[in-house]
Amino acid sequence: MSWEGEMRRGERFAFGANWRDFLRRLTPARVAAAEESLRDLLGRDDFCGLRFLDMGSGSGLFSLVARRLGAEVVSCDFDPDSVACAGALREALRPGDPGWTALRGSVLDREFLAGLGTFDVVYSWGVLHHTGDQWMALGNLCGRVAPGGRLAVALYNHQPFFTPLHTAMKRAACRWPLLGRLVIASVYGLGVGAALALADVLRGRDPLVRHRGNGSPRGMSFWHDVRDWVGGWPFETSSPEQVFDFCRARGFELRRLRTVGGKSGCNEFVFELPARPSSVFPEPPCALC
Repeated sequence: MSWEGEMRRGERFAFGANWRDFLRRLTPARVAAAEESLRDLLGRDDFCGLRFLDMGSGSGLFSLVARRLGAEVVSCDFDPDSVACAGALREALRPGDPGWTALRGSVLDREFLAGLGTFDVVYSWGVLHHTGDQWMALGNLCGRVAPGGRLAVALYNHQPFFTPLHTAMKRAACRWPLLGRLVIASVYGLGVGAALALADVLRGRDPLVRHRGNGSPRGMSFWHDVRDWVGGWPFETSSPEQVFDFCRARGFELRRLRTVGGKSGCNEFVFELPARPSSVFPEPPCALC
């Protein structure tokens, strides 16, 4: 099924258009925050000599920081606007760089993925639950990890009460005219923003910090995240146990887990495909952290 047809029928959110607008506001502080989050997630400061697949590359920001850290990067996205974002970011900040390739392709296309080879790091943050078949997508990515390599994914947390409500909101936001989507995003954003501001005040924090250049986690933007969250369709969720069992059955070992504690948002996982006799990530296994 084509991206264009799904967009016309209101079956897919325009992620790439949202990312294109985000790039207009990209700052060095956001890039630095994204780089810090990637180093922290993978527990490594130097990516030299590693092949890095950014599946669902979106704005291309994390492809950029992986390349800055020394990895050979392949950016992939199904949304042509997102592919254009990665290409534009590469040409703006690393013109002519042969170590960064931006391609259009689907994580559900096994033949396409097989043609890419295997990678030391396969990274897909907040993407697979928007494909329409997150378990096929996750299984396909498992097959792209080289022995000793790591799979870093973030997937929406399942909530028995809120997930059906969020599902209905997202479906409506994609099918309604632009004005309706803006109304939903504004109402949701104001509600979430007020709740976060109250939490910040109660903790003695400045509630405006998260709306500044690098205040949001991973170098993101609060309002672009709201648009993504409200409109993000297709939409699936999973529990940490489901993801752990799925990847363990395919030979992976959990190296890091960061959950949202039962709330809305993405649970983060880092798995390793064991290699014999050594790994490109040689630190010893750790317990759930």
